[in-house]
Amino acid sequence: MGQSKTVIVVGAGIVGVSTALALQSRGYQVTVLDRTGVAAQASQGNAGAFAFAEVQPLASPGIMLKAPKWIMDPLGPLSIPPRYLAQIMPWMLRFWRASWKDRYEHSLKAQTALMDHCRAALERQIKQIDGEHLVQRAGQMGLFEGAAQFKASQAAWDLKRDNGVVFDDLTSPEAIAEIQPGLDARFTHARFTPHWYSTIDPKSWTQFVADAFVARGGEIKIADVQEIKPVPEGVSLIAGGESLQADRVVVACGAWSHHMARKLGHHIPLETERGYNTTLPAGAFDLRTHLTFGAHGFVMSRINGGVRVGGAVELGGLDLPPNYKRADILLKKAKSFAPGLNTEGGTQWMGFRPSLPDTLPVIDHAPGVPQVIYAFGHGHLGLTQSAGTAEIVCNLMENTKAALDIAPYAATRF
Repeated sequence: MGQSKTVIVVGAGIVGVSTALALQSRGYQVTVLDRTGVAAQASQGNAGAFAFAEVQPLASPGIMLKAPKWIMDPLGPLSIPPRYLAQIMPWMLRFWRASWKDRYEHSLKAQTALMDHCRAALERQIKQIDGEHLVQRAGQMGLFEGAAQFKASQAAWDLKRDNGVVFDDLTSPEAIAEIQPGLDARFTHARFTPHWYSTIDPKSWTQFVADAFVARGGEIKIADVQEIKPVPEGVSLIAGGESLQADRVVVACGAWSHHMARKLGHHIPLETERGYNTTLPAGAFDLRTHLTFGAHGFVMSRINGGVRVGGAVELGGLDLPPNYKRADILLKKAKSFAPGLNTEGGTQWMGFRPSLPDTLPVIDHAPGVPQVIYAFGHGHLGLTQSAGTAEIVCNLMENTKAALDIAPYAATRF
């Protein structure tokens, strides 16, 4: 096959629009299709963090010993609605296997390499689109209630340090207050990561990337893809009742990507982590850095001058109704942890994170269908890994060597 020049990207979240922009810069004629529009799903409501320090896979040794306790609490940091339990069991078995030491170490190495690549790629993207005004470089603080909890986390933080993450230990409420005042005195210890950064608003960032793509001649259409199939001339699609054709297609539609893969005969074990949050307006709290309450499974992040309180994991698929009691409990905890937090006037949200059992995305040619490239399954890290994923897709499109070994992200690994 000669070099392909027309590309359709399915998905207008941050991975999709970043991929479209990167391909466009390589000379491709790119169209983006999305059933609801730019940043309409997980890319609009996440915490906004470029979380390059988060190299540890969720499927880690010992995780399954904690899972039953979490699952029994419907409002805890990890829950599975009882009516979804049978459906998710095959995924959970894969997750359990991915937590074994051999698989975990493989995933850790692959995640670390991907993070290193994506950090450099994001800086290139920020420069390319002149996006620094949408970035806030204010660090991140992981908080602990007492010395025992602080010490229990040491191995995980040693792992971060071994992989190049710089952080400072804070061992008193006074030291914490110098960086972030206004927290409850129960937080006696913390670790501060000064080089952590985020966007002022993930929806605005995604839209800015999309606008840069359109300004350079790209096209974004709202259309639901009903059919996708390879043809001798490339790929044929039916979207919004219209017949379309391109030399290549990139599937980057987040939590819906496995449905698209099934149209091509591929069964990739993608599940949906439903995340909840509440966004409070400007002035709700003097938040000076990204706060992580690891023992409680949620964060507080600064969004458009306000505060977004969210996190936790609900493995509940795409169809069950939201359980906003999860957002309520997180907000109540945040108020007790930051007593000055004004919880009035908030907006609740629930989004779908596309999650694979080993915590790694799929970035690869569709098996047996080289005209199609998959780029999905980033879990909590879609924003973080979007620019780097886009560059890898370009390598796949052009059959050139990527800056890292991309075998761990193969679509056939399952």
